[in-house]
Amino acid sequence: MINKIALAGCGNVGTALLEILHDKKDELKEKYGFEYEVVLVSDLMKGVVMDAEGIDLGALLASIDETHTFEKLPRAEGTFEELLVRSGATVLAECTPTNLKTGEPGLSHLRAALSRGISVTTTNKGPIAVAFDELTALAEKNGAKLSYEGVVMSGTPLIDMMKNGIAGCSVLKLEGILNGTTNFMLTKMAEGAEYGAALAEAQSLGYAEADPTGDVEGWDAAVKVSILAKILFGADIPVDKVERTGITKITPAQIEEAKKNGRAVKLLAGLANEKGGLRAYVAPVEVEASHPLASINGAANAITVSTDNLGDVTLIGPGAGRRETGQALLGDMIRMSR
Repeated sequence: MINKIALAGCGNVGTALLEILHDKKDELKEKYGFEYEVVLVSDLMKGVVMDAEGIDLGALLASIDETHTFEKLPRAEGTFEELLVRSGATVLAECTPTNLKTGEPGLSHLRAALSRGISVTTTNKGPIAVAFDELTALAEKNGAKLSYEGVVMSGTPLIDMMKNGIAGCSVLKLEGILNGTTNFMLTKMAEGAEYGAALAEAQSLGYAEADPTGDVEGWDAAVKVSILAKILFGADIPVDKVERTGITKITPAQIEEAKKNGRAVKLLAGLANEKGGLRAYVAPVEVEASHPLASINGAANAITVSTDNLGDVTLIGPGAGRRETGQALLGDMIRMSR
């Protein structure tokens, strides 16, 4: 079967996915039996290009590289829903910018695809945070599949590990480093940098936004915890109900004192099954040096899952990056094609 791929959002992540699909077409067919054509690419800034027989990815990537638009290819016109149908797409990769309040425009894209029986993979936290139950029901009703590995930990396969890799285990606790920006900053502070200097370096490297509130106050990690609670445990824990403390009050002196006591300060996000129910939290924690999370430095992510059958399982990998997140979309599409 030839998978006909539509892509919504062609920024860093979408372009990286196209590069992977262009570079690895023969390898993906040989190793995984994954055959495909990209039939639709839609981007708010770059434009829309469609070819039901398959877009020339080499020409498309060259146009993006040279002009930052699709101007060197024939443009397509119509609403996203119309183009989705005309293209003959069988799967949608959705990676438009995240809006945690409305989920748009990604939410409308997902609804359009799933209502037509078109499977979806997304790295967009917005629709999953805003309308997870609706979207899963829509997929089931119309015989489509919905995958979202990239919404947490980028291409590091946490969700697949939880759903498949440790199937049969009861999860007692899940705790980890889910925000690379704050982990980078705490690493720099452990090396002696003041908070302001660590933040400035994170911003200069593109890890932190000009307004870093979402990272340093723990909001980004809290959103991911809320999503994981729903995806993995079926629990509705709104972001504002996640216990949340950021890193703005952490000082180099506190970090140095923790080091003297054989610990490392990390901003941990977690879910714990307690007697009163599922507890969701984000907070700076002094982690014992012997724990795997203590040695995670820079912008890396890691999570430790405590289970009954396997004990603690720690997964380490990138939590961001254009190609890494593009891999999440690719992995989902390969799994959904089987």
